[in-house]
Amino acid sequence: MKHNCHYLLLLLTAFIASCSPKGPYSLTNKVYKHQSDSIAKVLELEQPAMLADSTGATVPSEFVGTVNFNMRKPNYVIIHFTAQDSAVQTLKTFTVVKTQVSAHYVIGKDGKVYHMLNDYLRAWHAGTSKWGSISDMNSCSIGIEIDNNGKEPYTDAQVKSLLVLLAQLKKNYNIPASNFIGHQDIAPLRKPDPGPFFPWKVLAQHGFGYWSDDVLELAPDNFDYTTALRLIGYDTSNITATIVAFKRHFIQTDISPQLTQLDLNVLYNVYQKY
Repeated sequence: MKHNCHYLLLLLTAFIASCSPKGPYSLTNKVYKHQSDSIAKVLELEQPAMLADSTGATVPSEFVGTVNFNMRKPNYVIIHFTAQDSAVQTLKTFTVVKTQVSAHYVIGKDGKVYHMLNDYLRAWHAGTSKWGSISDMNSCSIGIEIDNNGKEPYTDAQVKSLLVLLAQLKKNYNIPASNFIGHQDIAPLRKPDPGPFFPWKVLAQHGFGYWSDDVLELAPDNFDYTTALRLIGYDTSNITATIVAFKRHFIQTDISPQLTQLDLNVLYNVYQKY
């Protein structure tokens, strides 16, 4: 009897093990699959507009599928730092419903790239933000989170992987050089990332974003820096926050809310590239 009980216990253990998900993200991957399948089913719907006028009378409607269409593609890349202690912690944050945040990619300190969402789907990474006339950056951008707490340089492995990833995204979606920007650029009142340690100059040298020239022309005496910032894309409703965001990106050695003559020269040079 004791032998039979032991045998049944082994069978039960083996059964449970066979039913258990494999890997730390198996359950969240299953949820991803379920939600992406739901989106696919919505896309497959072929139904008329179902309209009614003010009297309640049905408006004639019919579904006729066009042959000229494709998927909407991302046109911006927004770069963030995670402000967390590890890539594992960030992956957990992005796989828990209550956080309500996500990104398309996460890059660990070792350079490993985690692809978390299909590029054509809308991640929740930009939040309340604005760039030029666009007030819903989530709908037109890819979000990349880099494992960094905001107080340290980015690793060589991270930068190398990021450059490879950006090259692929730029090629796949024909993203203009000007449209590689930071979270700080689109949300100057709320966000400091990717911060003054981020190598924007290196990215610009590879065609991702812009950087000022080595030789700078003096900004004119009547230079309207507010208009220049707005033409680049910044929301200038709070000019102090906008200046800090600009300097975090393009100056980096000084992020005070005042524009020095050097800052004005850099701004004058950069805005002409947009």
